[in-house]
Amino acid sequence: MSPFDEPSAAGLAPAVASHRRVPFFAKDRPWVNVLLFVLTLGSTWWVGTSWGVNFVYAGKFTADPNVPALTNMARDPRVIVLGAVYAVVLMSILLAHELGHYLMCRRFGMSATLPFFVPAPSLIGTLGAYIKIRVPVTRKRRLFDIGAAGPLAGFVLAVPALMIGLALSKVYPAVPIQGETIIFGEPLLLTLGAKLFLKGVGPGMEVAFHPVAFAGWVGILVTALNLLPLGQLDGGHIVYAVFGRRSRLVSKIVMALLVVLGIFVWAGWLIWFFLLLIMGSRHPPVYDEGEPLDKKRILIAAAIGLIFLMSFIPAPVQGYNMIQLARSIWP
Repeated sequence: MSPFDEPSAAGLAPAVASHRRVPFFAKDRPWVNVLLFVLTLGSTWWVGTSWGVNFVYAGKFTADPNVPALTNMARDPRVIVLGAVYAVVLMSILLAHELGHYLMCRRFGMSATLPFFVPAPSLIGTLGAYIKIRVPVTRKRRLFDIGAAGPLAGFVLAVPALMIGLALSKVYPAVPIQGETIIFGEPLLLTLGAKLFLKGVGPGMEVAFHPVAFAGWVGILVTALNLLPLGQLDGGHIVYAVFGRRSRLVSKIVMALLVVLGIFVWAGWLIWFFLLLIMGSRHPPVYDEGEPLDKKRILIAAAIGLIFLMSFIPAPVQGYNMIQLARSIWP
């Protein structure tokens, strides 16, 4: 009997039982996973062309928006290739993250779906990916291993992508640009990498990030978001496995910090706050809640904590906290 098979109630005719609705995730549908993967590859490629334009034509933009035409830039073969490179690198990082979870589930003989990717016309081209574990995780060590495998696998690819992308990026004299520009925040990893691979950055200079660097930046951001120590996020699994019921205090502190960061640093944290409030910031219990983890897993947990600190970006997009947004609406 599979985890989703249920015995018929006494006196229930088989004909009636056969009409019971089967949960969507109870059955594998590889065509759905493949379709979503292809659509997300397309949406990330489409977004990647904009980062390709920014890189190829860095320093060549003028106050005249018609020289050169943006449509002609997007048709540049160099831009098309860079857009594809961005998509492949980013999708590889996301796929590694989800396969880390999936393969760890397979190791424990637990049923899980293949990764579902989510295409979106956003600044990065996707809302990420996820898998669904079909059976409850009832042991702390399994919970820890499954939760940690994803961020570690994605991080292993995101860091080289970021560093290689920084080495391929270029520094050029700043030129005046009309209108507002989007300024992305820097994790500590990017700051350290820039000191190693970016030379000549100073007053009056700008950096044109290679699309591979931006894909690495997104991978680092995804790692940090997943490692937030709350609820059903990877970080929530890890913190619960380490601290047990004491993780509830950690969750309360982090939820409060999200509100503070949303008001004063980046308004997007308030969206995360409400999403986690709806989904639940507490972690469901496991059977061996009081049993401590072994030293090996404690060391891995400490390493993951360091990864979170190196990856966390207080303001992924700068200039969009609640105070600034309120002033723009009511000057």
